[in-house]
Amino acid sequence: MTWTDTAADKVERLEKTIPAEWRLAAPPTDKNVIDYPKTAKILTDKELEITGSSAVELVAQITTGKLSAVEVTTAFSKRAAIAHQLTNCALELFPDVALERAKYLDDYYTKNGKALGPLHGLPISLKDQFRIKGIETSMGYVSWIGKVETGNSTLVDLLLNAGAVLHVKTSVPQSLMFGETINNIIGRTVNPRNKNMSCGGSSGGEGALVSLRGSLIGVGTDIGGSVRIPAAFNFLYGLRPSHGRLPYYGAANSMAGQETIHSVLGPLCHSMADLRLFMTSVLEQQPWLYDSKVIPMPWRQSEEDAVNKKIQNKSLTIGFYSFDGLVHAQPPIQRGIETAVSALKAAGHRVEPWKVYKPEVGLPLLEKIFGADGGADIYGDIEKSGEPALPNFSANVPKRPKMDLNDTWAMNLDKWQYQCQYLASIREFEAETGVELDAIIAPVAPHATVKHDQYKYVGFSGLVNLLDFTSVVVPVTFADQAVDVEISDFEPANELDAAVQADYDAEVYHGAPVAVQVIGRRLSEEKTMSIAAELGRLLGNTIVS
Repeated sequence: MTWTDTAADKVERLEKTIPAEWRLAAPPTDKNVIDYPKTAKILTDKELEITGSSAVELVAQITTGKLSAVEVTTAFSKRAAIAHQLTNCALELFPDVALERAKYLDDYYTKNGKALGPLHGLPISLKDQFRIKGIETSMGYVSWIGKVETGNSTLVDLLLNAGAVLHVKTSVPQSLMFGETINNIIGRTVNPRNKNMSCGGSSGGEGALVSLRGSLIGVGTDIGGSVRIPAAFNFLYGLRPSHGRLPYYGAANSMAGQETIHSVLGPLCHSMADLRLFMTSVLEQQPWLYDSKVIPMPWRQSEEDAVNKKIQNKSLTIGFYSFDGLVHAQPPIQRGIETAVSALKAAGHRVEPWKVYKPEVGLPLLEKIFGADGGADIYGDIEKSGEPALPNFSANVPKRPKMDLNDTWAMNLDKWQYQCQYLASIREFEAETGVELDAIIAPVAPHATVKHDQYKYVGFSGLVNLLDFTSVVVPVTFADQAVDVEISDFEPANELDAAVQADYDAEVYHGAPVAVQVIGRRLSEEKTMSIAAELGRLLGNTIVS
């Protein structure tokens, strides 16, 4: 059996999980399909209302008996099936398993008169790194197809303990190591607002699915921007927490055991309220009792209250940049930064330019860490099936000699030194200004989504991972060809900067989502999330229908 046969069999099995009555008669030819679920005549009016709600609203309705878990799960299972047919976003659809779970939760509620937990009856989608007993995890590798899990990732157990329903596992790029989503199993996942553009990666399946409301809370992972890039490209909120805040144990991964830069999990949502619901619900389950790397740190309401007081007193101090010293953001993103800065200033907060500390040191170090094994782990999984390495991946992680142990130790020390030097730059800023730096506003990527196979620069997102800072994506606006014109007298800082700017075409990017990230210090989730929520409120993006 060839690798193409194995992949084709997987696709056939995936398609069979979609009931005939949930299938599109003829997929639309329009580039923009974001509103198509409303007109596809598959969802009832009530199901459209359910899937158009927020997660917070739905949990409240389920736990007061106004809606059943089965009703809600049916609606989201149908909408997820539609989303997959529109964007190719799923690697696993399991509505039968989800509905069985929903029925159990309804029976529990009837018998006990109370909810099982804070997520009772809420469907949640997962990136196909999270293991669910009885369901495959292929993670974009053909050689992994057929691996049925015998146990759950820690996060899966905790979500189930909290009352969640799991209904979809979403697509990822081969290797996970680039900012788009394409693999040799199901092909490319596209952006529902423009199918000619990227949905981001590596949690791109989550970005497309949540954008189309096939889920309201999708869980991705982030080692170089893999939650934040899909959130930004799909006009969603997204959280990259610091390592040690949420449980990763039992999740599949490429380069498992690489611990110089940790991959972390985080949610993609339509609102900060839903993002907060996810965080508080998981932390309520005391994940540090199950994953030894999780810090025993419950949700710190005092931290949230303290920053909210600063918000009320109009006393935040925020740094910002759209050029990190290596690459300039394209015009829509520059306008997004300016819009966020103007909103904060108008609300009375202090906003100051921020100079990124030596990106010419940090970014090469990031690339060195990711290539430390010479690509052996990833190429090994690719070559087992005979599938080809996709150009997107091989360009980022070429085969090279492995680093020896002493070189690896030296690299770890370089990372530690850079992190401490970055903290020193923050202290210097605070000494000069006489105020505490609360957060930094920055691009997630240089572009508002990107043309397929054209993702060139991960520096804006990846540096956050090197520092292990907390970051929250906030949607701002949409690219507008009338105002986001090409810069005629642009002077690039280097060849990469020139190439990134040359990719911009105002007409092609028109309508693309524009987002920023709010960056806080390590383990500052409560504070950074509150600042992001305030920025979203000021921008009018508290929830996106």
